[in-house]
Amino acid sequence: MRWIYSIGILFILAACSEPQPAATPPINEPQAEADVRNETALLNAWLDVQYEEQLGFSPQTRTRLGDKTDYDKLDDYTLAGQLQELEWLRGSVSTMEQDFDYAALNDDGKLSYDMWAYGLEQAESRVPYWNHGYIFGRGGPHAGIPSFLISYQALDTAADVEAYISRLGEIDRVFGELLDRSKQASALGIRQPRFAYDAALSEIERVTAGVPFNTSDNSPNSPLWVDLQTKIETLVEQDVLGADQAQNYLQEAQNILSNEVLNAYADVAQWLEEDRELASAESQGVWALPDGENYYNQRLKLMTTLDLSADEIHEIGLAEVERLRGEMEAIKNLVGFEQSLQEFFVFTREDPQFFYPNTDEGRQEYLDVNNEYLDFINEKLPEYFGLLPKASLIVSRVESFREQDGAAQHYRAGAPDGSRPGVFYSHMSDMSTLAKFQIEDIAYHEGNPGHHMQISIQQELTEVPRFRTQYRTTAYTEGWGLYAEWLAKEMGGFQDPYSDFGRLAGEIWRAVRLVVDTGIHTQQWSEERAVQYFLDNTPIPEGAVRSEVQRYFAGPGQATAYKIGMMNFQQARANAEDALGDDFDIRAFHDIVLGAGAVPMPMMHARVQRWIRESAQ
Repeated sequence: MRWIYSIGILFILAACSEPQPAATPPINEPQAEADVRNETALLNAWLDVQYEEQLGFSPQTRTRLGDKTDYDKLDDYTLAGQLQELEWLRGSVSTMEQDFDYAALNDDGKLSYDMWAYGLEQAESRVPYWNHGYIFGRGGPHAGIPSFLISYQALDTAADVEAYISRLGEIDRVFGELLDRSKQASALGIRQPRFAYDAALSEIERVTAGVPFNTSDNSPNSPLWVDLQTKIETLVEQDVLGADQAQNYLQEAQNILSNEVLNAYADVAQWLEEDRELASAESQGVWALPDGENYYNQRLKLMTTLDLSADEIHEIGLAEVERLRGEMEAIKNLVGFEQSLQEFFVFTREDPQFFYPNTDEGRQEYLDVNNEYLDFINEKLPEYFGLLPKASLIVSRVESFREQDGAAQHYRAGAPDGSRPGVFYSHMSDMSTLAKFQIEDIAYHEGNPGHHMQISIQQELTEVPRFRTQYRTTAYTEGWGLYAEWLAKEMGGFQDPYSDFGRLAGEIWRAVRLVVDTGIHTQQWSEERAVQYFLDNTPIPEGAVRSEVQRYFAGPGQATAYKIGMMNFQQARANAEDALGDDFDIRAFHDIVLGAGAVPMPMMHARVQRWIRESAQ
């Protein structure tokens, strides 16, 4: 989502962000307070107008938010389009700085001001590396656009059907724009690892395998065709469309899919096959790219929101791996396993008792157990949180065309108005990559009190400018998810020692990421070395490990955000507990942390410190 700014430069709020001493005699304080409220209200209203303008650059973002404006258009993916949006944001921040008095804002108004300006800083930091992102890799637009249409393009009227068909007609334009950018990057020597080409080609084959792309005998319907047919059939059943009208729409869509869309996929596939031969035979980190070192440093700042070097992150990872191995050793002894920890990893990784069968029945049982854990933790939430989410959550298998053996489970946010639930997705094509002892841990990370809770609460905030309800920073969102795993033990989860081992496996997995991601991109680790380090220090099944390591090669720096973010939440809480002692209120702490949205770590710490001072008075 191009309109979301992941904050990445260390930003410590200056003294001007603290409450200022009254500049007028006490008798005038009510007027001063009124002025502050007024200035903050004016800024909030102005930011809402700015955000609405910004949404104009991304019809797809509007759709994700449940807004049907420009429902017939896909985004502009050209570099010229990105530059146009950047120029607009530069002008917006300049106007804010000229028209609003920062010192006259209340604390929350200052936070909104800082975040809007910070978004520009991050957008500027990306400019030198616009060509560095791998576009048509695993989960790229060739899979992302169909997934977007299936997940977000609701059809309620005939106009909605026409909009869907119009967007199908936009796919060739989007692929053409992105293919041009991919070719420019390749000409500069920026190429993804070969496995990413293979993954993309496999996804393209699955998207286009069935009708109407392929009409051979016994060919199944393609995922897009199934989606459109199902949605149109529902409208016919609801008497929104007549049968003839529905058939005309389907024929029009079929013509688009079997011609320009199929041709667009063929063009992308042909280029992927050709460019793959130019890529290095050995997987390489971004150190091998032009200006790769600076690019990786920019990515680390973007993802962690802190000014940490790759070496510092690597050392943090090594220390955390060592600490967590000790805790896992204790559980190994508790369950009576007498061999080494490494052999315990192999045992839990390979013994059939820890996995459901690779059948539809096994997959359903896996989903059912996830829901049981989520039902348990939901009962505990009011003891630890004042703010609770209103949005519903469902647990689902990933669509077949984008499913990958061993790929990470993930969360997709619902609509802010609650019209579409949040979804916790699992890749279930290979059940041997989904260990039973990790179900509880991942359910809390992706569901409650993790991503679903945090993102839903953020989207439901009403006292902040709208952009803050959608603003994301990776360190905050993923750090909160990992903190939620740790918190869930305090809430009564992980009573089974193997489940608690799974919790530690989840945490050491994220600590290993610090070591492996920096090892790949700054120390030139090979894919096999990264895989072996992972296997030596976690019980994660090898299929999942290989998928994870490839993810780190393809998305530099992202994997470092989880553990760094978690440790910052833990530090903020420890600071509050030390300062407030018996007056510390866990519910109030969590509400302060969640009540501002997904802010950068320095801004989160500043907010907690203000709350500590106010609570101590």
